[in-house]
Amino acid sequence: RPISCDDHVKFFCFQVLEHQIKYRTLMAIDAEVVDRDILHSPEEVRRNTLIKDGMREQVIPSLVESWYQILGAYQQSHPEITCQCLEVVGAYVSWIDLNLIANDRFVNLLLSQMSVEDLREEACDCLFEIVNKGMDPTDKTKLVESLCQVLQSAGFFNVDQEEDVDFLAKFSRLVNGMGQSLVLSWTKLAKGGDVKAAAEALRALETKVPLLLQLLVHDDDDISANIVGFCYDYLNVLKQDIMLAVMKKLTYDEEYNFDNEGEDEAMFVEYRKQLKMLLDRLAQVSPDLLLEAVGRVFNNTIQRWQTASFMEVEVAIRLLYMLGEALPASHGAHFSGDTAKTSALQDMMRTLVSSGLSGYQHTFFETVVRYDKFFLVEPQHIPNVLMSFLDHRGLRHSSPKVRSRVAYLFSRFVKTLHKHMNSFIEDILSRIQDLLELAPPENGFPALLTSDDQLFIFETAGVLIVHGESPAERKQALMRSLLTPLTDAFRLLLAKLASEREEERQAALADCLSHAVGFASRTSKAFSNKQTVKQCGCTEVYRDCLQTFLPALSCPVQRGSLRSAVRSFLHRMIICLEEEVLPFVPAASEHMLKDCEAKDLQEFIPLISQITAKFKDQVSPFLQQVFMPLVLAIFEVLCRPAEDNDQAAALEKQMLRRSYFTFIQTITSSGMNEVLANQGVENVERVLFTIIQGAVDFPDPIAQKTCFIILSKLVELWGGKDGMAGFPDFIYKHIVPACFLAPLKPSFDLTDAQTVLGPEFIQYLQQEYLPSLQVSPDITQEVCQVLQQPDAKVLKNYMKAFFQRAKL
Repeated sequence: RPISCDDHVKFFCFQVLEHQIKYRTLMAIDAEVVDRDILHSPEEVRRNTLIKDGMREQVIPSLVESWYQILGAYQQSHPEITCQCLEVVGAYVSWIDLNLIANDRFVNLLLSQMSVEDLREEACDCLFEIVNKGMDPTDKTKLVESLCQVLQSAGFFNVDQEEDVDFLAKFSRLVNGMGQSLVLSWTKLAKGGDVKAAAEALRALETKVPLLLQLLVHDDDDISANIVGFCYDYLNVLKQDIMLAVMKKLTYDEEYNFDNEGEDEAMFVEYRKQLKMLLDRLAQVSPDLLLEAVGRVFNNTIQRWQTASFMEVEVAIRLLYMLGEALPASHGAHFSGDTAKTSALQDMMRTLVSSGLSGYQHTFFETVVRYDKFFLVEPQHIPNVLMSFLDHRGLRHSSPKVRSRVAYLFSRFVKTLHKHMNSFIEDILSRIQDLLELAPPENGFPALLTSDDQLFIFETAGVLIVHGESPAERKQALMRSLLTPLTDAFRLLLAKLASEREEERQAALADCLSHAVGFASRTSKAFSNKQTVKQCGCTEVYRDCLQTFLPALSCPVQRGSLRSAVRSFLHRMIICLEEEVLPFVPAASEHMLKDCEAKDLQEFIPLISQITAKFKDQVSPFLQQVFMPLVLAIFEVLCRPAEDNDQAAALEKQMLRRSYFTFIQTITSSGMNEVLANQGVENVERVLFTIIQGAVDFPDPIAQKTCFIILSKLVELWGGKDGMAGFPDFIYKHIVPACFLAPLKPSFDLTDAQTVLGPEFIQYLQQEYLPSLQVSPDITQEVCQVLQQPDAKVLKNYMKAFFQRAKL
């Protein structure tokens, strides 16, 4: 070959050999031949190229193999030789075939040396040279990701502030190189139009941001400075309208099909998730940059929205919507505080609501409600937005899904801004009147809104009426006009249900009746402590509703659904009407206790408990009257036989038993002991036995705890200041053993019983109870002494041992 005849080349090669003999390194070749920082003449460049080509062809594979052997053989015995070899590998990586180095055996060896204290800094440098080697962007992404996965698995991504700063400086340089390599790969792939590979590079880049932030905030300046390049490159990627670039690659020309969930729609939903992650990350790094980037994308798109594709506009509005999640704001206060932020957001919202974009229903109404505080600042835009909610763009849109979502959003919009809608109230109520109609099953016409959607519309109507500035007389008239059609329809449908024989038809009518009750109940959510039913003059309106709905409780068919609906309405009326509801309670209770099932009782008990807790002495006569009928109904259901393997029935009985105990607890906790005491000795004893049984026998910790609370409260109520005075002997004799046995259950603490019962508890155990169990005087004395110790743990351990001895 001609190269062998070149005296200059021969001389240089002899120099290399001499240097290798002296220093056992090949670094001279890199410095003279391939170091790009050294200026060379054209002739020297030609010479260097020939040398490198010759080495690649003849000796590099052998050199690489020798490096691998040296790195493996001397990493323990001669770490200084291993470090020199790592330097050589790093120097050669940039111009030799990377496949010789970037393979499993070589990379795994390098990664293992990352955990060796004497070698890890040089191993970092070597890996840095590998990831910085010029190569195909897709291959570079795969290489960096494979290295990162191993490093992360080995725990290197969990940066410890106490770690050796020299190593972290090297590691941060490596992370910086990996990050910048991914940025370069994404840039090349995005420009080349390779959407899939670009997205993979972007995802790889995003997953490195947490590590970037850990290193960026490190206390050591060198470590922090080494990562700045990656940080700036990452921010620059975001600043290059990455959101718009990704959007253009992932959108499609056809409009979003709101009533279909096909592949395109699924892709769009997935895109949103990726976009949200990107925005959240950018908000952490630079909120100002995020605001500026979204503003540029939004404004550029909206300015040409009439010629832009549907999806471009959709995503531009979505970006504005997501900005509200990414930027921190207390209680949605995006329009107060930082002037630059509020000004930018106000400009975008003003553009949104003024540009006729409400045809983009999938995001327009969501965004309007997300930034409803904007309308407090600029209320002049409310009328236009109200119209978009009310017409074909919103509540009367062709898509049922859009109408359903808008019904909910409209209610939220009105709740926030009702103070600015006073002059529009009656116009709004007029426009939504047909949406408030009860849709009986026989009319055959599909309703614009489902019954669930109508709940939001009724609540919205209630808010407008209650919080308007009209006098009480006008509010009463508006509320009556809202609810009278419901009550009129209810009477007609209830009469039809009573005479209907077909079961399917009965169920449809019962559903419609239940919806009517639910709608009336939903309007009451508009009232508050400042705007009560009474203050608004609406007491009589809701009393009329109660009068209309209560007969449904005695309907012979479809009792379950009708009773449930009326019970729910009664719950609301107890809150809204207060004492005005009491005259209706006795008759309602009588109807609900007839032919009842476990579920009926379980739902009825919370109603009675609510009345008891709220009105206390006012309902004492009623409670004394209804107490035993309710208790006997519960006992009757609990005693009904059931299949041994019927788990549903067993669970139903368990829940009913818990409800029963909770009801007794409510009475005792309300200080209404006369309700129980006036039931007669036999009934009181029967009830108390069930409480004792619940505390000791049933394997239900929740019920046990409730029963023990009841027993303790009864002792407190009936024991009085004089302890045993006025306390029936039979109650004491049953409660004390129950309290004594309570430590057998994990929910109880016997020290609680002693605290409540006082010295009489110890006296009764010592003189009567323990002797009745044939416990010796010595053991009895020991037990009583332990019981008086304040340490609950000592007591628990002692009682455990006590009962174990008793079994023996």
